[in-house]
Amino acid sequence: MRILIVDDNPTNVIIIREILKKENYRDVISASSAAEMLEHLGIGDRTISLRPRPSDIDLVLLDMMMPEMDGIEACSIVQEYEHLKDIPIIMVTAVGDSKKLAEALDVGAVDYVTKPINKVELMARIRSALRLKQEKDWHKDRDQRIQDELKLAAMVQQAVLSPAIQDPMLQANALYQPSFELAGDLYSWYPLGEGRYAVILLDMMGHGISSSLFCMFIASVLKDTVTTYVEPEKVIQELNRRFNQLDLGKQLVQYYFTAIYMVIDTRSRRIDYVNAGHPPGLLFNQDGSITKLDRACSPVGLFDKIDAEMHTIYYEGTGHIALYTDGLLEAVEGEYEEQLEYMTACLRKYEEWNEEAMLDAFFRNDGGPQDRDDDKCLIWISLKEGESLHENQK
Repeated sequence: MRILIVDDNPTNVIIIREILKKENYRDVISASSAAEMLEHLGIGDRTISLRPRPSDIDLVLLDMMMPEMDGIEACSIVQEYEHLKDIPIIMVTAVGDSKKLAEALDVGAVDYVTKPINKVELMARIRSALRLKQEKDWHKDRDQRIQDELKLAAMVQQAVLSPAIQDPMLQANALYQPSFELAGDLYSWYPLGEGRYAVILLDMMGHGISSSLFCMFIASVLKDTVTTYVEPEKVIQELNRRFNQLDLGKQLVQYYFTAIYMVIDTRSRRIDYVNAGHPPGLLFNQDGSITKLDRACSPVGLFDKIDAEMHTIYYEGTGHIALYTDGLLEAVEGEYEEQLEYMTACLRKYEEWNEEAMLDAFFRNDGGPQDRDDDKCLIWISLKEGESLHENQK
């Protein structure tokens, strides 16, 4: 433990140093002014911006009354630096003015001792302050480890998301913005062969670590489920079965997720889908019309069995499909219908994927609608021109 004594009177420094020495606190340094104290703390040149610079000081014994800059002003300066705030400062004063002492505590001092120095009192206050410092340091180290773990987990979660598809008949792109380090949204797509693609977007209830863990469980079984069952109603039913196999004990909160899953057949220009309580997908047709994928069943995980009914739509020529989570709607102010109308208007402006335009419309807040505390995800699927199965048979 390194202790810094700040006093313009050398006699006071000697007295305190000897008391500390007898109590086996030998790593002690001193400063004769507040300016010198700031130098020891690495903030002597205040013309430089408030950039963190490590300090090895664990506690400061600071004289309240000093020339040029008193202890109260020096303490308030230290508190301007986030990385120095946890260093305990004990005021040493001969002043019995309670207002001054209150002011010192208000600006960041943790305690005070009065002159002449009482050894027992001084050591009791030092030990108390150092215990507090150790506890704060422990919590800071633990919080940093947690943040590091969360960042690593976020990288793992990001890695399971599907990369963009750039095929002749279909292109798929996505934008994804978690509200927390970890998120409860998940999207994936899989080529099924013969011009068919499976696409899924899901939104887990809640946010944060618990939702992300459920999301990662679904991600772990998703590929096997899609490639084994393929058909939309069977895939949703299997995900419901898998999710309900999780033994959560007696939870007060029932977890579930909404999802929209589809199989796109680019040869027959057919889309089979199941919407499990999810916001409606939007098919922007070549003729300018919009088809909503809004025929929905219950979310996944609410019941032991789910009545998932597949619906089919067809498209002609080119077009695009937009899938999204409700966090994207909530990025726009207004009622649900107003939010959907705004989003639909933004999405129909473009025939091709325009990432910058989508970022400006839904993910950036440059004076626009206020961001909400929810994950945001947007999937854009471009349906390309080509021979349909019917045309090929001719």
